[in-house]
Amino acid sequence: MPTLDFKGKQFVYSHHLSVPFRELKVVADKSLPQEGKAASLDDNLIIHGDNLEALKALLPTHAGKVDCIFIDPPYNTGNEGWCYNDNVRSPLMQEWLKKSANPVDKEDLERHDKWLCMMWPRINLLKELLSENGTIWITLDDNEAQRFKLLLDEVFGEHNFITSCIWHKMDSPKNTAIHFSEDHDYVLVYGKDANNWRPNLLNRSDDMVARYKNPDNDPRGPWLLSDLAARNPYNDGLYEIKTPSGRLISGPPAGSYWRISKKKFDELDADNRIWWGEKGDNRPGIKRFFSEVKDGIVPQTIWPWKDVGSTRNSKQELSQILNAISGGDLFITPKPTKLLERIIHIATDKDSIVLDSFAGSGTTAHAVLEANKKDNGSRKFILVECEEYADTLTAERVRRVINGYPFKGNQKQELLSEKITWSVFEKKHAELLEKIATVEAKHSKDFDKIKKELKDGVLTVTGERKVDEFAPGIGGSFTYCILGEPIQIESLLTGEAMPSFDALARYVFYTATGQSLENVAKASADGFIGETDLFRIHLFYRPDSEWLRSNEAALNADKVEAIAKNNATKKRTIVFAVAKFMSQKDLTEKRIEFCQLPYAIHRIMGV
Repeated sequence: MPTLDFKGKQFVYSHHLSVPFRELKVVADKSLPQEGKAASLDDNLIIHGDNLEALKALLPTHAGKVDCIFIDPPYNTGNEGWCYNDNVRSPLMQEWLKKSANPVDKEDLERHDKWLCMMWPRINLLKELLSENGTIWITLDDNEAQRFKLLLDEVFGEHNFITSCIWHKMDSPKNTAIHFSEDHDYVLVYGKDANNWRPNLLNRSDDMVARYKNPDNDPRGPWLLSDLAARNPYNDGLYEIKTPSGRLISGPPAGSYWRISKKKFDELDADNRIWWGEKGDNRPGIKRFFSEVKDGIVPQTIWPWKDVGSTRNSKQELSQILNAISGGDLFITPKPTKLLERIIHIATDKDSIVLDSFAGSGTTAHAVLEANKKDNGSRKFILVECEEYADTLTAERVRRVINGYPFKGNQKQELLSEKITWSVFEKKHAELLEKIATVEAKHSKDFDKIKKELKDGVLTVTGERKVDEFAPGIGGSFTYCILGEPIQIESLLTGEAMPSFDALARYVFYTATGQSLENVAKASADGFIGETDLFRIHLFYRPDSEWLRSNEAALNADKVEAIAKNNATKKRTIVFAVAKFMSQKDLTEKRIEFCQLPYAIHRIMGV
């Protein structure tokens, strides 16, 4: 497979491995926790800090658990003013980047190399965070899309490339363009394992539904005519057809074949599934009934702005939420919520985790909250933003979306959409009426009126309200975090800046198993902190230098007895402690491997 070479690649190739782990520190006064609860790392997260270090900090808790990653990295247009500042230790790299504090602009002839150096370690960490059924979605334009696809092919494997969608982002031509009005961006899509992932179907648009008609009053309801001819060769696809009017059709059009056999054709005709035209003399087509098609459509790769929003829409939306004054500063390149809602609809389930490590204006969190409200889901978001506006813009937008914000005007929201045919209504009318009543009861207090409409075979329930002063929030919560000091395992020797028990537990569990530890078991006599299919992990530790130097910190016969007693499954056991008062022979008999803190950490990590 061809690979992409760029200046600095050999120095950043394994840089993500040397990035230190940092503990996530909760900032309570900037968080918006659930009512009656304290801010917690178990909630939605907004992390302020360098996204490379933040991604590394997430590994002990989220490795292999993120179902959908969306990133909107710098497009590297030469006008964004981003800086490459990763602390790569190579002297040659440092010499090359000694002026890296200066923004990368169009005059920098190595800006593409620097951009790729910045993205390489981040993509490697994002891959580790992605679940086996997860996908990553990246928006880019022509400045880096072609190079980045080669980089992604190398990291994820080209067999895990799913598609490249075209987002038609401009709702009008840019007449100031020198050559062409650049009206689109790309959305590159890769899977952790493309063979395991399947997209959720999209709802049919009103225009799609309106194409279904019922000119012959078929009791099965509206249908759409499908061409009987196809280009693919088919051994049984060449035969004569006689129309009801008596006209003989010698075969399919030149260069094509009937897509079904004569036997199948006759069966469909007998079941009134072949349409000959009103006079019975047309070339036949197959009737596809609306009541029998899938509940949605397979996603397509062209995304019109009318469906997923435009750049103008996104700026108007952000300005409205933040109550921006005319002419005031605003985030330059926000993404529309509808764009992220489309991605979340295709790529997630109700309990998925969604990560955005270039969070910007916080659109991803907004879209996750909207998706949860729409289907009563419990998706969680993780946002990472390194810039100083992480609190004043990113988190502030999410606060306003949750709590509401000043607004004046009319708002509409689709609350229910159901495909309806006469046969479905006959069978399920009571169930449908009950569903409508439930929606009305749930949302009646949120809207001035709830409108019900049955059009072209689709029942739609829409909430409408007039807002004079304040738009209501959609609910939710999040915990605001910053990055703490690096977890220096050597601090166990000095007693300075010692990590918390939870942080060290997650750290040693991940280094030993390569898997994340979501919930740390409470400290117990046997030191158990968690297990995988293959291992049970134990840690004897207290962030107290005096305790670490005492005999209580060592692995002794009593602790080994407790460990063996509770290991009913006889799994291999790994125990972290600062010392042991047991022979290796005794430990081996009980399938216990001792790992001395801090030295064994480096052995496990291969450092």
